[in-house]
Formats: sequence, C-alpha cells, structure tokens
Amino acid sequence: MASPATRDDILHALDQVIDPVSGRSVVQQNMISGLTLRGGHAGFALEVPPQQGPAAEPLRAACEAAVAKLPGVLSVTAVLTAHRPAPAQPQPPPSRSNTIAGVRNIIAVASGKGGVGKSTVAVNLALGLARLGLKVGLLDADIYGPSLPRLLGIGHKPESDGKKIRPIEKFGLKTMSIGFLVKEDEAMIWRGPMVQSALTQMLNDVLWGPLDVLVLDMPPGTGDAQLTIAQRAPLKGAVIVSTPQDIALIDAKKGIAMFNKTAVPILGLVENMSVFVCPDCGHAHHIFGHGGARETAEKMGVPFLGEIALVPLIRESSDEGEPVMVMRADGPEALSFLAVAEKVASALQGETHAAPNIIFE
Repeated sequence: MASPATRDDILHALDQVIDPVSGRSVVQQNMISGLTLRGGHAGFALEVPPQQGPAAEPLRAACEAAVAKLPGVLSVTAVLTAHRPAPAQPQPPPSRSNTIAGVRNIIAVASGKGGVGKSTVAVNLALGLARLGLKVGLLDADIYGPSLPRLLGIGHKPESDGKKIRPIEKFGLKTMSIGFLVKEDEAMIWRGPMVQSALTQMLNDVLWGPLDVLVLDMPPGTGDAQLTIAQRAPLKGAVIVSTPQDIALIDAKKGIAMFNKTAVPILGLVENMSVFVCPDCGHAHHIFGHGGARETAEKMGVPFLGEIALVPLIRESSDEGEPVMVMRADGPEALSFLAVAEKVASALQGETHAAPNIIFE
C-alpha cells in the first residue's frame, strides 16, 4: 500500500504543472503559497499577476488535478489569488462584481473559531441595526453549517422572479441562507470552488436592495469563504466575535490579521459569553474568564464594541427561532446587543472602498 502524500510530494506534483504564459512550472515561479495538508485534505493558493485574472482558471484547475492524483489525498482546494500591483501601475476600476445593487454598506460578522456565538451575535446585531431605523439584510455565508433557518425560525424556500432570488423577510430583515434550500440534517459536501460559486450567487443573484446595510454571518476561520467574500464584496468593515478565553482570543487575532491583510477595516471586537449571573443567587461567574477581548482590542488598536452576557434566555430564544431582540426587546440582553448596534451604526459613516485583491507575502 502506497504511503500517504506529503507536502514535498505535493510540491513535486505541482512542479510538473507548467504555466503556459512563462513556460515554467508554478513551483519554479513561486506561485504556490499557503500550502496545507491535514488528514488527506490539501489546500493552497495559486498567485498570478493581476492582468492574468480569470484567464488563469485553467492553470488553477490543472494544479488541483495534479495534487488530487496523489495517494491518500482526499480533497484539494486551490484558490486563485492576485499579486499586489506594482506601485507605478494604476489600479483597475472596481469590477461589476464588487458592487451589490441597492446595498449601501456591507459588514462581516466573523470569528477565528467556531462555538463563540458568532451567528447569534450576527442575528441580534442585524435586528439592533433595524431597530435603529436602518433597512437591513442578513446573509448566512456559512455554507457547511448554516444557522439562520433555526435562529430565525424559517422553514421554507425562497422564491424567484425567474432571474434573481427574492430574500425571505422575517422580523423586518431580508435574509438568505443555503440552509433555506436544503434539509436541516443534510450535509453540504462541497469543495472550495462550489462554495465560492454559491457565495457569489447569494451576494449577486439575490434582490437585496434597497438596504442601508447587509450583515454577513461569516463561517469560522480564515479560509475559502472569507477570501471569496473579501474579494467579491466591498466590505465596509468587520465585527469580530470572541469569548474571553485565551484559546478563542488567539483565533480572534488571526481573524483580525486576515481582514487587515485584505484591507478590510475592523469595526470592533465583541466579547460574547462574557459573564454568567446565577439566576438563583445573583452571583457573577466568569466561566470563560473576563475582559480578555477588551484587553486584546486595546493591544491591537481596534474598537471594543461591548460585552454580551452568557444568559439562558439568549440560547432559548435562538433555539425557538425568535431572537432575544424580538422575544424580549426591552430586556437587558436585548439592550446589550442594541448598544453594540449603535456603535456599529456610527462606524458605518464614511467612504466604502472597492473589494481588494487578496495578497499573500
């Protein structure tokens, strides 16, 4: 039985892939970056000059196919990225894919890891912005683990006008999720390009407008989905969600670093599950620590947006499909989300930049 492929095996296979433009291999030209290999799942970025753009797609596919042939490789994800243009080279105008008709601002709610309550924060933040008088949309960008159907109690499919999809409206929000199209227990076993295509469609082929702000509930991590959205959408900024514990903050820092790398402003950091107050004795218990997110925000020079307590009502309302901003609109839990929404709304004043090229150095 052949031994599983190693990183060196992958590089050797990629060294056989010839760039038709230069006549040299992609390895010889240092076009491969971010190579990972975990449990038989390989991933890497193929860097090309900006002028090559989509024309390099066959080269990307050839790289993916070369690695897929190796023993023990279960899946391959190759992402096409662009080098930074030379300083003297004028920046190309934003492409049509960098704008979404009728949407004034787009923000991402992200986390470096799962399990920190990012989707719950995204939903209640969107509802808070709507309460402030803004027209708000909410896109569930987590293809593998969509949460919006459960969090908003939506169990039906969206309709189409024949060309574009009509978002489902609930609690005053225009919403879209891949979870609206599949059963709750159905797994999305998709490779990277399919995920990128689905995200692009949900951004551009949905009748979002008119909206003051579109909130993107991002998947955890810093992978394909994040790169696709950073490239395809003119993000106004990102809200990072973390719990106070060190392990979560380490990953939150990675999320901040990723958005910095893609020239997306950080609107601020939210500390979720900040404190648990016992309903019987009234004592505060810092189960995951306390103050770590505020301290991290200060060290990294980003705004601190506030603390959200670990409260059973937030979990119960989410499970019932009626977020706490709706179920108990005047309660302390809802007011804490509203305070975060007010800070985010203030940060939305200003110029929106076109989506950048993704750059690896």
